[in-house]
Parts: sequence; structure tokens; C-alpha cells
Amino acid sequence: MSTQTETFAQPPHARQTALWLAGLAAFLAAWWGIYTHLIAFSEWLVSLLPVKRESHLGDALAFFFYDTPKVLMLLALVVFGMGVIRTYFSPERTRALLSGKREGVGNVMAAGLGVLTPFCSCSAVPLFIGFVSAGVPLGVTFSFLIAAPMVNEVALGLLFGLVGWKVAVTYLAFGLSLAVVAGWVIGRLKLEDWLEDWVKEISIEGTAGLPEERLTFIDRLKLGIDAVHEIVAKVWLWILLGIGMGAAIHGFVPEDLMVRIMGADAWWSVPAAVLLGVPMYTNAAGVIPIVEALLGKGAALGTTLAFMMSVIALSLPEMIILRKVLTLKLIGVFIAVVASGILAVGFLFNLIF
Repeated sequence: MSTQTETFAQPPHARQTALWLAGLAAFLAAWWGIYTHLIAFSEWLVSLLPVKRESHLGDALAFFFYDTPKVLMLLALVVFGMGVIRTYFSPERTRALLSGKREGVGNVMAAGLGVLTPFCSCSAVPLFIGFVSAGVPLGVTFSFLIAAPMVNEVALGLLFGLVGWKVAVTYLAFGLSLAVVAGWVIGRLKLEDWLEDWVKEISIEGTAGLPEERLTFIDRLKLGIDAVHEIVAKVWLWILLGIGMGAAIHGFVPEDLMVRIMGADAWWSVPAAVLLGVPMYTNAAGVIPIVEALLGKGAALGTTLAFMMSVIALSLPEMIILRKVLTLKLIGVFIAVVASGILAVGFLFNLIF
């Protein structure tokens, strides 16, 4: 009788997986319940303060109290999901997929993988060295390095949650197009000689025979949780700063002033937005609340997205990091090509919308 019971007993691993899935379902249900009540929560918080809700300060505080938990909750959910997916795309596997690919097809693949394998600026140098030394063409490498920080899961997830799916999908399409075209142009210019000498001299073994990492589903869920801890710990301060700036814009900047400065009729607004965005040091999670506030105040979509793209793709800190592997001439070409694409996107959006 005991043998028959053991035969039909659920394996320990299956029981653990079922428990994790049940916990995940409970978490998602709680997440949705809280998320749908954030507006009421923010209004309740403002009502507790000695501030008139209709005042500029009351408007700014309501924006801050609503956007702070909203952005952090969206960030946690998106990072967790992509953290699980990312376990299937290690840097070594990504490099192996891109090595030996021709330009054109390689640029498209690299940009697509950049979305699925979102590495930050801190990873730019080792990834660049690994890609180039593995035989990945220079232009294909740049397509990946442009797409990874700019068209990543955080940017798309927050855009979708804060300003709607149309803007998110449009940003995805134009961001990927920019990464593909910019990488292809850089590849056509044949600038391999403009790499730093020590990078050109590096020789590493091929990527064949990379060990396959066997992870259980529970392992992947745990890595997703670890990704949330790691990324939220790094960006929460920038998120608060970004939401604070967005709240100030939302509450105190007159709408007609914003339309005059960043409206579609101001032709100079797009290049000005790009120049303003380059020296800023923030990430997608920090800049998107500012984008939300700018759009809400009447700023043109093209101008706003040009600002966002320049902050993420052409930030000064990333250029400083890339200086370790690129000559100043190559960095100049990279900035010129990407900035031209961002300007084209900004003007085109303002023309269409």
C-alpha cells in the first residue's frame, strides 16, 4: 500500500514549482489590486496635508504621490519579467549569436538582441571588447550598444504604463530603426582602425563550446527577484529625482509656456532638446516621469522623445566609459551619426503628430 502511495506521490521538485507558481499568482493579484487604487491613495495623501488640492503645490504633490509608487511598481514587475527572460540570453550566448554575421542582417539581429539583453553603460566596455574580438563587425556591435540602453524593457514598460501603448510602440519602432541605421552607417565607414590599439590587439578564444547553463524554472524566478533587488537599488534615487522634476513641471510650469518652448511650431526645440539631454546623467526609469510631465503640459511628442533618446543613448558618462576603447575620432563619428538619427526622429514625429 505504501509503495502505491509513493508511486502517485508528487515529486518534491514539482511541489516546489507549484508553490512558487501559486505565490507568483498571489503576488500578481496583489500587485494589480494596489496598482488600480493608486489615484485614490495619492489624493488621500494630499488631503492629509495643509495644502489646497487646486493649488500648484497640491497639483505637484498629487503627481509625485501617484507617480512614485506607480513607476516603482511598474519597474519591479517589468524587471522581474525580463530578469527571467534574460536567463536565456547570457552575454556569451549573445556574442556567439552575433559573431560572423554580415552587416545588414547582423545589424537587425544586434538591435533586436539589444532589447532582450538590456545591459547598462557599465557593461559597455567588456561587451564591446568581447564582441569585436569574437569577430562581430564594428557596425553590428554599435547597433547592439545603441539599442541595449535606449530601447530596453524598462523604457518600453514604463512608456506603456505611463503614456500609453501607441507612444511605446512608436518609440520601439523608431529606436530600433535608429540603432540599425546608425550601426550600418558606422559599419560602411570602415572605422576599425580608429579603435584603441590595445583593443585591436586583443585575441580571445572562439565562442564555440560555451557551456550550457541548466537552470530550473525556480532558479529563473529567483534570478528575476535578484534582478529586481539589484536594479531597483541602483535606480530608485534617480527615479525619485525624475519624478520630482516631473512634479515640478506638472504643478508649476504654465502650459502655454511649455508649448512655446517645446511645441511643434518651435523648429529649434528638437536640437535644443538633444543638446540639453546629452550632459544629463540618468536612465530610462528616471527620465520617463519627466517625459510624462512634458507631454502632459503640451510639449511636442517628437521634441520630448528626442530629449529622452539623447539622455539615454548619448549621455556624457557613457561616452567617458567608451573612451577606454574608442578613439576620440570614433566617438565623434558615433555621436554625429546617432544625434543625426535622433534629430530626424524628433522632426518626423513633430511633423506627423
